[in-house]
Amino acid sequence: MIIRRTVLAVAVSAAVLSLAACSSSGGTPTATDSAGVVAPAEAAAGPKSAEDVTKTLGAKIPTVKLFKAYTAEDDPNQLLGRPNGYSSKTAFSDSRIKADDVEFAKEDAVERGGSVEVFAGAKARMDFIQSVAKGMPAVGEYDYVKGAVLVRVSRFLTPDQAKEYQVALAG
Repeated sequence: MIIRRTVLAVAVSAAVLSLAACSSSGGTPTATDSAGVVAPAEAAAGPKSAEDVTKTLGAKIPTVKLFKAYTAEDDPNQLLGRPNGYSSKTAFSDSRIKADDVEFAKEDAVERGGSVEVFAGAKARMDFIQSVAKGMPAVGEYDYVKGAVLVRVSRFLTPDQAKEYQVALAG
């Protein structure tokens, strides 16, 4: 009985240490698209705000325009600043998306361009979003992660256009 408890305690400790190592920013961040393709990315100097990331994307992709930086009061997902939620979130538009494709979408919908979310659970959030959308192509999107940053990109962009976000985020 004592041996089983000791083995269990060691196994739990090893699992906790593994999870801690996986979540540290010391590893190599990755960018992953909705097809599950993973590419190495530069190491993050630390999490930036979603607004900073969106401005950087806009400097690299001229069709991107910051639409909204959310607050805890107006975050549509009610995750901003909450336990296990993100620390910042923005919505952006991309002028390459046809107005007819998004005529019924809210002004700040990912379909109109995208969104940036910053938090420790960025990869888990991307995995959750992709699992929900897996059987529903109408709600699919391109998702890219670098460290604590998740960039969600409209499905109305072509794969080559969406790849620009992956490249911009990695750089």
